Amino acid sequence: MIDNLLEKMGCLSIICTMKQPKKVTIYTDGACSGNPGKGAYAAIILYKDRRKIIKGACSRTTNNKMELTAAIKALESLTEPCEVMLYTDSAYLVGGMTGWIAAWKKNGWKTAGKKSVKNRELWERLSLLNKRHNIRWIKVAGHSGNELNELCDKLAKEQIGLIE
Repeated sequence: MIDNLLEKMGCLSIICTMKQPKKVTIYTDGACSGNPGKGAYAAIILYKDRRKIIKGACSRTTNNKMELTAAIKALESLTEPCEVMLYTDSAYLVGGMTGWIAAWKKNGWKTAGKKSVKNRELWERLSLLNKRHNIRWIKVAGHSGNELNELCDKLAKEQIGLIE
């Protein structure tokens, strides 16, 4: 019907097919021995029947930085915009991305208590990645038997053990 209306108005009807974004599932976790202390992160990216593991470590960091870094590294590894289900046991990460970040930006990266937002550079990177991808941030209970969350935790802790 709309095509007929457009034709009557002298418009050309052009049919475009938009490529659907890839559906990706990501599990992330960060860990720290001491806070601050030695820290590490791990992420598992699932796409169709493929699995990719990303992990790394830092000699002096915090647990929250590692939680954010896990999500950043995983999302940055995606080569095109995707529809992402991101699972994490970090209430800090989920709360920040689904609620607090909008207020922080509006308030010039200040908290409700007028203090500077901690880890701002990481939140800014996540904000850009959140614009690139359609991300659903999902909080899972840590250490509760979720197989892939437990594997991320194990991988991150193994990375800490490699730091001299």
